[in-house]
Amino acid sequence: MRAYVTAMLVATTAISGGGIAWAQSSSPFSGLFSRDDPTEGPVDLDITVEGGNDTLATRIRQTSLIAGALSEDRTTGQDVLAAARGDYARILGVLYDNGFYDAEVSITLDGQEAAEVALLDAPDAVSRAHVVVTPGPEFTFARADLAPVAPESEIPPEFAVGETAGTGVMRRAALAGVEGWRNYGHAKADVASQSITANHDARQVDTRIGLDPGPVVSFGRLNVSGNRRLSERRLRKIAGFPEGERFDPEELSDVRKRLRRSGVFSAITLEESEALNADDSMDVDLTVIEQKTRRLGAGFEVSNTDGILVSGYWMHRNLFGGGERLRIDAEVKDIGSDSSGRDDSYSIRIDRPATLTPDTTGFIEFEADQIREEDYDEDVATLGFGFNHIFSDELTADIALQYQFSRAYDDDLERDFKVLALPAGVTWDKRDDQNNAKNGFWLQGDATPFYGFEDTDSGLRALGEGRAYYSFGDDRFTLAGRARLGSILGAKIENTPRNYLFFSGGGGTVRGHPYESLGVEVIEGSDGAIKTGGMSTATATAEFRFQVREKIGLVAFADYGRVWSEGAFDGASGEHVGAGVGVRYDTPVGPLRFDVAGPVSGDTANGVQLYLGLGQAF
Repeated sequence: MRAYVTAMLVATTAISGGGIAWAQSSSPFSGLFSRDDPTEGPVDLDITVEGGNDTLATRIRQTSLIAGALSEDRTTGQDVLAAARGDYARILGVLYDNGFYDAEVSITLDGQEAAEVALLDAPDAVSRAHVVVTPGPEFTFARADLAPVAPESEIPPEFAVGETAGTGVMRRAALAGVEGWRNYGHAKADVASQSITANHDARQVDTRIGLDPGPVVSFGRLNVSGNRRLSERRLRKIAGFPEGERFDPEELSDVRKRLRRSGVFSAITLEESEALNADDSMDVDLTVIEQKTRRLGAGFEVSNTDGILVSGYWMHRNLFGGGERLRIDAEVKDIGSDSSGRDDSYSIRIDRPATLTPDTTGFIEFEADQIREEDYDEDVATLGFGFNHIFSDELTADIALQYQFSRAYDDDLERDFKVLALPAGVTWDKRDDQNNAKNGFWLQGDATPFYGFEDTDSGLRALGEGRAYYSFGDDRFTLAGRARLGSILGAKIENTPRNYLFFSGGGGTVRGHPYESLGVEVIEGSDGAIKTGGMSTATATAEFRFQVREKIGLVAFADYGRVWSEGAFDGASGEHVGAGVGVRYDTPVGPLRFDVAGPVSGDTANGVQLYLGLGQAF
């Protein structure tokens, strides 16, 4: 294929270099690249494609060296001439990619054909560059043969008789054929032969590409280098290299992902050995660069009624030399709140990658919370250990064993709750962007069976949430929705840990109503019924997002929340609705969010609520 294209390139360049003059109307790109530097003068670039093929004109402009030079303010005569002489080959490459083999290209600089100007005779300045392309007829495939092809290979459907015979399609077909054999275990598959002949009279191309699958290959040894603080034994465990198994490029991709997820490395390189071993096994060279072990982070959110939330963390990525990750988190919220005291939360967690399997992370965690709300106070301490398993990039699951002690203060009552719990959850993430999703969905289901000691009941806490995103209008408009259902079964509300119960209200559930403003009042205290969370909840959110400019977006939203006093969505209940608008400003770490919301219905309102934070609401 390469020899044919080169021959055509030489012939066409010779034809195009004849100084043919063209009288054409101005291109839509006329004057797009110009400069008002009085020392060099402005340079206008016109690109004209005969026949009005706007798509082809755009592709030519995108690949043009002249356009690139002018956009970088390289406008001397020498710069423009050098770019123009290089553009003949680049433009012909675009034409061949699109099936035009009888094309003519003329590039004039102030009326003189660039191919006729020697580099040493470059003008001091150029005021106008004019590119004129006559594509000629479009060629189609008279034959499109690719053999042998591995089962389940995904050959481009455009590589077929009667379709446009672009060199780009031929390359994609050859690469897809090689990739198909690699996916079938033939790591050294390659293009063995190619015959490409153009019939200019019939405007057809005869293409035959032969593939050499090579032998079935197995994974050989993994040769490791670059690790300094991380032990090689643990590195190999984390990588999970499938030595002795049949070659599969997906397995190499999984090795790279596991190493990246560990957080230990700043760079990871996997290279397949050029030569196979005597038993048709293939060694792989792994080179890593470790990044700094320590990291700090912080976040914030502001509400006019709930006050300020400030959070931060400190992390060590390789605590004991085996990839263990220590993370200490602290969060203080409701600072300056109108309706509650300050809440503090602290946690220490150690994660150990490649525990049990290369895709399973074991963890130990301790968390302490001090909660000071308007209607109740609570102190909670939780100690647990568990495992997180990654089935794929989209599907993860976790399970843990926890012991929790909590002490709740309701009016003048004091209650202790002690539970041994087995929380388990599954997350399915199909979003196109975790920080600012435009399309896809996210589903999560959690189930926590718990055993109560002394006066604490036993039961099951279940919570499910789904999010969906759909964009249109070149992704400028996005419809986003979230629904959340939760219930506690088998326990009485008065004997259930308070932090297991469900509230509604605030930035995470119903904006326009204060944080945790909707609960239930069924537990009797010394001064009447006390307010707690409910045994069941349902919340829903709908958002319409509009991207006004590249970094600025607007949002309109409505939130709904309901809480029941009994499990299975039964008993006394209350509901409320909030709505509002917001502004988003895109940053490298996610959108900066500012929302203004007010109550639509319900009796928990307390005026207009303002929310400021980092990231979309969901």
